[in-house]
Amino acid sequence: MRIDLESLSIFVKVAELGSFTRAGEQLGMPKARVSLRLKALETELGSQLFQRSTRVVRLTPEGEELLPRARRLAQEAEELGTMFQGARGLRGRVRIDLPVNIARDIILPRLPELLTRHPQLEVLINTTDRRTEPFREGFDCVLRVGAQGDPELVGRKLGILRMTNYASAAYLRKYGTPQRLEDLDRHFVVHYDPGLGAETPTFEYPHEDGYRELPMRSMVTVSSVDAYVSACRAGLGIVQIPRLNARERLREDTLVEVLPTLTCMPMPVSLLHTYGRSVPRRVRVVMNWLTELLDQSLETYKG
Repeated sequence: MRIDLESLSIFVKVAELGSFTRAGEQLGMPKARVSLRLKALETELGSQLFQRSTRVVRLTPEGEELLPRARRLAQEAEELGTMFQGARGLRGRVRIDLPVNIARDIILPRLPELLTRHPQLEVLINTTDRRTEPFREGFDCVLRVGAQGDPELVGRKLGILRMTNYASAAYLRKYGTPQRLEDLDRHFVVHYDPGLGAETPTFEYPHEDGYRELPMRSMVTVSSVDAYVSACRAGLGIVQIPRLNARERLREDTLVEVLPTLTCMPMPVSLLHTYGRSVPRRVRVVMNWLTELLDQSLETYKG
């Protein structure tokens, strides 16, 4: 029996994404070719690996048994293929999921430096405020702000984002500048809710050894960080955002810091990957580069 390593890699990608179409898009090949390669692999192994229907693709018990070994073999094959690329630079794709503001303000302005060193490297960057599913969506690594989430993701905490409270000058002229927690009874917050659900708007503040949330009034609810800051600039309420996000706004004199001793809990920042113990070199190099960039902007994590 002669097993084709590329077919194993295709099998792993389809299993992770649950879709022939999405696997083909990420691998840069037509869906028909993906299907043909997997049929050939099933014929070679003498077992059906997927249950196929018009709506879903699921692993069979034989496919479930093969997946961890196929993943290891595919990763080792990729590592062997890049072992001697050091002098020539990296090649291949790295799919990254980043928060919008960090991508815009920190990562993208410096990306040309990485691509100059590795001109054959292709970087695919997804920017969103929603919590993605890295395994299902096929990301190599993700930068998480807040809770890490999926326990199967591997990585480390890079640092924290210190939080601050801001309002626009126009808002403060209309409603006054709060000096104490009790003053917030007369104020509004911009409510941030990615799901636009029915959560109560709150203002988080330190209390004894922890943090509490004070219920607040809100004129508007938004689902993205950009809209959150824009609503604040428009005079629609107070926001609680990382100091990093407000630097440019402060230089433009469009935001004013309020209640500086009543800031919400700092947010941990983690860089995570989907490869377990065996990380491909191209992913490892990109993650090291991201870590170097972010070390300049984050405070040391203590937790």
